[in-house]
Amino acid sequence: MNKNYLLLLLLTPWLAFAETESAAPLYRFDFGSAAAAEGYIPVTSATLYSDDLGYGFETTTGVSDVVNKKGTALTRDYVTSDLPFKFSVRLPEGNYRVTLTLGNTEGTSCTTVKSEIRRLMVERAATAKKEIKTVSFNVNIRTPQLSKNNQMKLNSSEMDYETGAIKKITWDDRLTLQFNDEAPCVCAMEIAPADSCITVFIIGDSTVTDQSSGGTWGQYLPRWFDDGVAVANHAESGMTIKGFRFGRRWDKIMESCKEGDYLFIQLGTNDEKSRGHDPMWDSEDLAGDWVRTHSAADKDYIWELAAMAVEARRHGVTPVIVSPMTKINRSNATATDLMTPYGQNAPKAAELAECAFIDLWGMSMDIVRALGQDALAAYSDGTHTDNYGAYLFSLCIAKGIRENNLDLQRHLAADTPDIDPKAPKPALQDFDVPQEPRGGRSGQSRQPSAPAANGWTPMGPL
Repeated sequence: MNKNYLLLLLLTPWLAFAETESAAPLYRFDFGSAAAAEGYIPVTSATLYSDDLGYGFETTTGVSDVVNKKGTALTRDYVTSDLPFKFSVRLPEGNYRVTLTLGNTEGTSCTTVKSEIRRLMVERAATAKKEIKTVSFNVNIRTPQLSKNNQMKLNSSEMDYETGAIKKITWDDRLTLQFNDEAPCVCAMEIAPADSCITVFIIGDSTVTDQSSGGTWGQYLPRWFDDGVAVANHAESGMTIKGFRFGRRWDKIMESCKEGDYLFIQLGTNDEKSRGHDPMWDSEDLAGDWVRTHSAADKDYIWELAAMAVEARRHGVTPVIVSPMTKINRSNATATDLMTPYGQNAPKAAELAECAFIDLWGMSMDIVRALGQDALAAYSDGTHTDNYGAYLFSLCIAKGIRENNLDLQRHLAADTPDIDPKAPKPALQDFDVPQEPRGGRSGQSRQPSAPAANGWTPMGPL
């Protein structure tokens, strides 16, 4: 086993009490084929991830080293690629501050960084010729481990039921970063514990989860926070309020949160289904059926949402209820009324729980009306957003943070615009966040990781 990882495991209990701002880096990587700077681990384009090493590129295909004549030992060389490329580090569950040194001492660069499954962390960090830039952000990584005698129920896209191997990288024991853009130039990376930062937990369904293609506001929200916040997106496809509890995903958040954290709850898209086959809850002796997890918009939906908010507050967490975004009719690019009952009752839950409320339903309808035919590009289908829509809706969440005067607004990035849903910007033609090829190396999965440590054993759906 890698010596650095062994040391990390020994230090983890102590690090849990260390202040993030003063915590020493656990890892320092110097990228490129020139001699590494003192105190840094050398990483070349040939450094492929292995369990024994504990770090490396997920694939080295297309990754290359560049060595310049000018610059320091840290900045004179870098790695780059014409394709999106991923670098992973094995780490225990927690929040980590990543500091990247980007740039080209003999040219320009432009780097976009995403974490885990395509969560936008850095948008187009450009450097002028010979300029070097340092950027920092926090990433949350997690495993399915729960307290003793309490196990999560992952679905078949997240876990191999027969072997217990983790299939979806949001649940494995690696921090994974993806680099992309016109000329990504990665010189160095530092990773340090960020235990004292605020964690923004997200509860939701497929309209919020980390999607392997398209996008959701949950994936774009990290872009709008500074390095005082880590976003932990626990949303999952097929989820309902009741399903979130039955799958013990709620338990996972309650065991992971600390006083001062936030919880954003957006559910309703699946809660409205009252009949038909729900594959999320299949097992050998129980056929999945939406009737088991249906919540009437004007009854248990209100009470279940409010109960979540009240329970979160009891843990010292600030709850924020978010109404579900509208669906659209793709034949004419107009908003539908399918989510209207849930959009109208979500604020009643917030009122009952006396917590903050963000009207994403109302703002999303305004955006759809304002976009006209461009709304077809904002959605990947009638229910889910594509990257453009996800970007706009994430700005709506940032707007809601400000309008609710949440203390969290202190950590909004300085360049976070105040979106007007009736005249949303950027316009479609101005949206230029680089995307990776669909179905290629952008996917949510890699070779299954080994079963999670710490005694966790897999359980399938109900």
